Amino acid sequence: MPDACLFCKIASGDIPATIVYQDDEVLAFQDIAAQAPFHILVIPRRHIATLNDLEAGDQKLVGSVVTTAARIAREHGHAQDGYRTVFNCNRGAGQTVFHIHLHLLAGRNMTWPPG
Repeated sequence: MPDACLFCKIASGDIPATIVYQDDEVLAFQDIAAQAPFHILVIPRRHIATLNDLEAGDQKLVGSVVTTAARIAREHGHAQDGYRTVFNCNRGAGQTVFHIHLHLLAGRNMTWPPG
């Protein structure tokens, strides 16, 4: 884990966050720079910098991130109206924290293309 990784510090409890879900592998918390009325970040507890750094054995972990997002959307009443999930990979795609994370956005109409 890099010393400067913001999300690793949140996962370890060194930096506070509004947690909406956690288990041994995955953590979900409110985004402090929300882009929708409901904006949650879902991260693996293990540090993986970008999607490009995933390895063959990471399928289950990434699946847990995605299914956790779907469960949170359902539990918070967004499954029926719809929600968006986004992974950004590297700076050109908008990744600013280099620890993979899924954005779960809901509570407003989404446009396409996203921008």
